[in-house]
Amino acid sequence: MEGFEFNTVGRIVNGGGSALQLAGELKALDVSRPMLVTDPGLVAIGLVQPAIAALEKEGLAPVVFDQVREDPPEETVLAAADLAREQGVDGLLAIGGGSSMDVAKVVAVLLGGTQALPDLYGVGMVEGSRLPLVLVPTTAGTGSEVTPVAVITTGATTKAGVSSPVLLPDVAVLDADLTLGLPAPVTAMTGVDAMVHAIEAYTSRHKKNPLSDMLAMQALELLARNIRTAVHTGSDRAARESMLLGACLAGQSFANAPVAAVHALAYPLGGHYHIPHGLSNSLVLPSVLEFNAPEASTLYAELAEIVTGSPVSGSDEAKTAALVQALRDLIDDVKLPATLATAKVKESDLEMLAEDAMLQQRLLVNNPRDVNYEDALAIYRAAYGAAA
Repeated sequence: MEGFEFNTVGRIVNGGGSALQLAGELKALDVSRPMLVTDPGLVAIGLVQPAIAALEKEGLAPVVFDQVREDPPEETVLAAADLAREQGVDGLLAIGGGSSMDVAKVVAVLLGGTQALPDLYGVGMVEGSRLPLVLVPTTAGTGSEVTPVAVITTGATTKAGVSSPVLLPDVAVLDADLTLGLPAPVTAMTGVDAMVHAIEAYTSRHKKNPLSDMLAMQALELLARNIRTAVHTGSDRAARESMLLGACLAGQSFANAPVAAVHALAYPLGGHYHIPHGLSNSLVLPSVLEFNAPEASTLYAELAEIVTGSPVSGSDEAKTAALVQALRDLIDDVKLPATLATAKVKESDLEMLAEDAMLQQRLLVNNPRDVNYEDALAIYRAAYGAAA
């Protein structure tokens, strides 16, 4: 076994109603003037108001920044940072999906140090510290509440990541009550996203280790056993709790054993077609696994029974085929588009997408099998016409 490092969040609080106890978490971090980062949709449906009321009851009136949208651009981050400075904010709290949590992470770094936003992009580029940070996910997908990464949109079709242990929050709060009203399509997309995190972490070429493996397998079991119930019976609290915890464990896993070609090929779909991240992953997942099989079938075989939920016999190659088919069946069961064609991706754009995927070398280096331009194009073509 090679030596490894494992970094994660300092504290995880898991339990229904825990989002109403945020004042105690913030006060323990000596925060008196928090900024709450969220999105207008959550405000509109009243999801964040109980948490705000609970904070105000304890004397912590938050500065609310509720303008986060999916794939947040740089101007959103800078607007939140400007407001935080103007209001004398001394701590960040995010309640929302991955986008809100990513914005809060970066704002905490911008206010805690002296670097400009462009200087943060890349791996290990954060030089200073950050303000206290508490993250509360409202979807069971990104795992951003326990990852040291934030992804920001930098142009019309481009994104950049900030990756540093400094971005790991002080506290992650898992309150499944916040996920009970999540629409079925969002539940499906974010749930598959979390499963991809677990699968890619388990097969990552770099930094895979016993702790990340343990977390990935436990995450995948929780997610595979509960995603159908969460999608089709959204009020099932037990299923929602399992999905939220599974996404968190998968986040801890891939935060240490990074993701690979599924994400690398998914990013161009999001950039050019604005397809939600979880769906982008889902669209290329089976084809990437089939491409990787010659190098990763031993590892995929170890995951097959977790996803199928029943014994799988035969060779590693046969078990890998069973895993891929189980994932195709799942994608169909939760009613996600099964092909790039059904997702309205133009076949004439596949070459452009493959070129863009080659720009994601920080992810591709983690893939169990090398991926060149021709490989990426072949994967996209398979995903374009593959039958569910």
